[in-house]
Amino acid sequence: MHKIDTKTWTVDKNVDELHPAIVEAAERLKQGEVIAFPTETVYGLGANALETAAVKKIFAAKGRPSDNPLIVHIASTQQLSLLIDEELSEKSKRLIEEFWPGPLTIIFKRKEGISELVTAGLVTVAVRMPDHPVALSILKAANLPIAAPSANRSGKPSPTTADHVKQDLDGLIDGIVDGGSTGIGIESTVIDMTGIIPTILRPGGITLEQLQQVLGQVTLDPAIQHQQEKPRSPGMKYTHYAPLGEMWIVQGEEHRRIEQMKQLIEKQIKLGKKVGILTIEEHKDYFPLADSIIAYGSKDNLYPMAEQLYQALRTFDIQGVDFILTESVDESGIGLAIMNRLRKAAGHKIIDVDNL
Repeated sequence: MHKIDTKTWTVDKNVDELHPAIVEAAERLKQGEVIAFPTETVYGLGANALETAAVKKIFAAKGRPSDNPLIVHIASTQQLSLLIDEELSEKSKRLIEEFWPGPLTIIFKRKEGISELVTAGLVTVAVRMPDHPVALSILKAANLPIAAPSANRSGKPSPTTADHVKQDLDGLIDGIVDGGSTGIGIESTVIDMTGIIPTILRPGGITLEQLQQVLGQVTLDPAIQHQQEKPRSPGMKYTHYAPLGEMWIVQGEEHRRIEQMKQLIEKQIKLGKKVGILTIEEHKDYFPLADSIIAYGSKDNLYPMAEQLYQALRTFDIQGVDFILTESVDESGIGLAIMNRLRKAAGHKIIDVDNL
């Protein structure tokens, strides 16, 4: 792919749509270029969702398979009329009222006029309204629905800072709006509202429990926890979030889990491997032989783990870590999304100490 000059604009998080940098970035989107910008989840790589030539540039920059649909970002519910071919159900209205703007993507029946590259030829479209002032300012200034997957090379850990975007896409995209680090750190929850029972296709920043409080019955797509199932959500079909080193998840009873990790660390070091450990704060002193230990979150608060997960995986890459071990976490609340990302990052390589 021909290298281009990637421009970077640095803006304050409280910027509005009249800021010169925002105006310029929005103008480039209107001209059919691709621009990376921060959201409350991860950095997105945006292009006009109504223009196929612009959307093609997303796939080219990311190296993303074209049968992988994209999420469309909007600044107002009025823009839904450009995208969906249905009256909003009462349940969808409740979701929008409760969680937009926010890290919730809703799947609707699509309208003609959206690029088929955005929807991967499906009859549905995934839409969300981000809860980040920079993202919303760009969307308002462009006055377009913007297709925006994560702004990384396909398969790599998602970017939570502008530097991560530069590492992956410098010279491949038109510009990067640097609005600082993101907040939640993992992607939005994707919920399909086109069936009889609302179905979570990808866990994320809005938890199953939160959705159940609003909707009542909500199901989980089997592909979330089982590799052999065929996923139906944007960003779930292919290997994702993977570090360069081999990665394993260790699950089961806590004491046996820690002992198993210690044994594996010793074995891999003897093989000449550089070993990295992802663990919670309470366990960070249990693995003195490891070359790199990243502790984030705690048993009682997993949100820092979500926020720092992709940064941790990229740090291991920078450090040249060959072998990564991480502990499983409880899959309630945000833990469901964390475990989903860990399974994808590890290629579903899991050691269950309770079955050894």
